[in-house]
Amino acid sequence: MSEVFERYERQYCDFSANLSKKCTSASLLDGEQKKQKISEIKTGVDDAESLIRKMDLEARSLQPNVKVVLLAKLREYKSDLNNLKSEIKRIASSNLNQAARDELLESGMADTLTVSADQRARLLMSTERLDKSSDRIRESRKTMLETEDLGVSILQDLNQQRQALLHAHNTIHGVDDNISRSKKILTAMSRRMSRNKWIIGSIIAVLVLAIILILYFKLSK
Repeated sequence: MSEVFERYERQYCDFSANLSKKCTSASLLDGEQKKQKISEIKTGVDDAESLIRKMDLEARSLQPNVKVVLLAKLREYKSDLNNLKSEIKRIASSNLNQAARDELLESGMADTLTVSADQRARLLMSTERLDKSSDRIRESRKTMLETEDLGVSILQDLNQQRQALLHAHNTIHGVDDNISRSKKILTAMSRRMSRNKWIIGSIIAVLVLAIILILYFKLSK
């Protein structure tokens, strides 16, 4: 298994356990403390999503048999994160209801059943503006994390290309070495063949000379 994936996995498990504890503690709080805790939890969820995207990129770059196992794990982690998101929405919803009740109590109208439509509208508009602001902040953070993930992916691709180029360079260097050795072998063979030709030529010359001498002595008798 990839060491990079295992490192991301350990970080995600730590995030998940920490977020679960924070959800439990947030459900026991109220007011401003609860809002701060929910905001902190949402930031942690964004970080956990970033880790899952990194694990997904790493898993898809591995061998098929390993990739299948890791993607199955990722599905479980995504399901776990979705459960955490649902829990956060439930806690945030209860906090909004509590905030609305508190505002009504502070305005001295908790004991009446005829709250004006204008006050309800203003309260809803204020809540909606807060939600939109929080959503914009989360979207900005999400965009930043996605940009970071894209940068990581590009760096991984560049590293793979660099490794491929180094491998090609080593292969070419090896071919050059083989060619050099082949040239040396052919040169040595050529020299040996030339030497053998001279030896054979010398032997033939000696034999011819010997035959001539023999014929000469025979004819002179």
